[in-house]
Amino acid sequence: MIAEVIIDSNVKTLNKTFDYLIPKNFEKDIKVGTRVLVPFGNRKELKPGYVIRTKETSEYEVKEIAKIEHGVIPENKVELAILMARKYFCNISDCMKLMLPPRSYSAIR
Repeated sequence: MIAEVIIDSNVKTLNKTFDYLIPKNFEKDIKVGTRVLVPFGNRKELKPGYVIRTKETSEYEVKEIAKIEHGVIPENKVELAILMARKYFCNISDCMKLMLPPRSYSAIR
C-alpha cells in the first residue's frame, strides 16, 4: 500500500505529494490525516508530513514511512485544508497545521 504524503514545509516547490510505501506493521494505523516522519532527499534526518491519500501502487520508486506520530486530522479537515490552500494560494502543509488542536503543533516539532 502507498501513501501520498505532503511534506511539512513552507517551500513552494514542495507543495505537492510524494509517494511512500506503508510498511506492513503500519497498515492498520495509517489513514488520511495521519502525521508521519519520512526520509526525504539525501538527508539523514526525517521530515514530518501528512498522509493526504492512500493507493495501491505508485509509478515511482518509493521509500518507506519511518514513523507514525500521535494524532490524526479527520479526513474532512484534510479536504478543507486542500481547498483552503487552493483558494488562498498557500502550501497545503500550512493549512494542515491550522487543523491541529492548539499547542499540538509545537509539541510534535
